[in-house]
Amino acid sequence: MLENTKIAMIGLGYVGLPLAVEFGKKYTTVGFDINRPRIDELKTGHDHTLEVSDEELAGADKLSYTADIEDIKSCNIYIVTVPTPINEYKQPDLSPLEKASDLLGKVIKQGDIVIYESTVYPGATEEVCVPILEQVSGLKFNENFYVGYSPERINPGDKEHRVTNILKVTAGSTEAIAEQVDQLYKSIITAGTHKASSIKVAEAAKVIENTQRDVNIALINELALIFNRLDIDTEEVLIAAGTKWNFLPFRPGLVGGHCIGVDPYYLTYKAQSIGYNPEIILSGRRINDGMGEYVVSRLVKLMLKKRLHVQDSNVLIMGLTFKENCPDLRNTRVVDIIKELETYGVNIHVYDPWVDPEEAVVEYGIKPIAALEEGKFDAIVLAVAHEQFKQMDIKQVRALGKPDSVIYDLKYLFPADLTDERL
Repeated sequence: MLENTKIAMIGLGYVGLPLAVEFGKKYTTVGFDINRPRIDELKTGHDHTLEVSDEELAGADKLSYTADIEDIKSCNIYIVTVPTPINEYKQPDLSPLEKASDLLGKVIKQGDIVIYESTVYPGATEEVCVPILEQVSGLKFNENFYVGYSPERINPGDKEHRVTNILKVTAGSTEAIAEQVDQLYKSIITAGTHKASSIKVAEAAKVIENTQRDVNIALINELALIFNRLDIDTEEVLIAAGTKWNFLPFRPGLVGGHCIGVDPYYLTYKAQSIGYNPEIILSGRRINDGMGEYVVSRLVKLMLKKRLHVQDSNVLIMGLTFKENCPDLRNTRVVDIIKELETYGVNIHVYDPWVDPEEAVVEYGIKPIAALEEGKFDAIVLAVAHEQFKQMDIKQVRALGKPDSVIYDLKYLFPADLTDERL
């Protein structure tokens, strides 16, 4: 079937677009997104997320873009790459996935395959998405249409680990479909594929990848809290411990983004629904979710020690994105620091050269400053390790503050003796 493949990519964000570009080099591919400004942007040959260069977009000569459902009806493979966030109660929000399934139920036909890439809890694809596809389409699952699952492993901003050189896990609703899905991805993934025995296994594999990282970072964050009380520099401890060959090189910090700070809640939600209360995973989440509050408490104490008046002080936050050298603002935990600082009545100034100011306003009501001003700030928080900040000399950072200002370094950008405190 590969020679007759026509693919529709549902969702053209950080995950969908790079995948659409790769498929668009080999197969007729239609990139679909309900966000018309996004479609208009891509038609001009530019991606504001910077995940795909203008040259790469131009190289996908079989890829087109649309916001019209009629343009994807002739496709026979539909790949869903919509986000799977959590709600305010830290429970899975499957509404984007449900809406995508409802939309596809209106277009799928005999023999079509719907492949989901969104991170979910084990069972979600067959328990939530498939019934919607059946109800809307009137077709019968595994008789008239089929489903596959291949979890995304995109790392936003990472120019080394790209779609094609990250090994891909695949799965299908029948043995034959699993093989067909595997061959489809294998045709563009140079790193190869791993065909899981079932969709549930593939779903579980994805959700524990980030859960494992989350728990490991939580351990290091807890160690940082302990070492701070012992007046020991955490990085020095980690460097010393890291001389052993099997010590894992995790570092403390804020844990945000669209995956690590979200996926564990999908797994814990499913675990609790079957009567098991996960202790390690949730304790790790509590530690990581509390890091913003901890950073502010330390910053305020540092300011008070220098007899700086906290209320109405000017605090500079350097970095807003969830990770370095990337414009991605999704689930950034820097906002935790900002919200906590607001309770102290400080004037907050956010600077991030990677951020789209309009997006920051829409997403968080935060208007970043356009340029840095010397001698203005009472405290400076180095929150994200952007390359632009790494290239700054500590004297340049100090110059931004008043003579007795405080510098808190979350990301170990400078040696311990050159800042007032590090995480």
